[in-house]
Amino acid sequence: MGRQIWKPGNMVYPVPAVLVTCADEEGKPNVMTAAWTGTVCSEPPMAYVSIRKERYSNPIIRKTGEFTINLTTEELAFATDFCGVRSGRELNKFEAANLTALPGRTIKAPLLRESPVGIECKVSQILELGSHDMFLGTVTAVLVDEAYLDEKGKFDLAAAKLLAYSHGEYYSLGELLGTFGYSVRKKK
Repeated sequence: MGRQIWKPGNMVYPVPAVLVTCADEEGKPNVMTAAWTGTVCSEPPMAYVSIRKERYSNPIIRKTGEFTINLTTEELAFATDFCGVRSGRELNKFEAANLTALPGRTIKAPLLRESPVGIECKVSQILELGSHDMFLGTVTAVLVDEAYLDEKGKFDLAAAKLLAYSHGEYYSLGELLGTFGYSVRKKK
């Protein structure tokens, strides 16, 4: 079987589809969809989000130095798409998408009541990369909805029904196939 050569681009899929929240210096919140996000470092805990320069949230995060990454679910698929194609310059996306902003615990950027996990971040560095600016953030708090914890206090990924994004399409995450190290673990 042959391989086609495509123009250079990003084909690292699937990726999380998240809702990034921020608030301007007067406290007015905004929410936007991002798929260019992820883990950077475990000690200190760091995450990133890459945002197009022309997006309404970009200068807000640049000025305030804060953002929250909110994981999305199957139930949030419509709101996730909506917040990615509409601008906070034109409307209040919280109201339009039926989302609820909750006060941040360690930063002024809000988190979403509807999200199972909110990751509060303080910007430690901004990398201007071309079409996008990458905001590296030190994680200051992770807020987990207790409804998604199992009887042992572990986050239940299956119950959360998290959303993923792949090449213009949204997907629900599938079934558990294994756990870290299962390929080399001795059979009981």
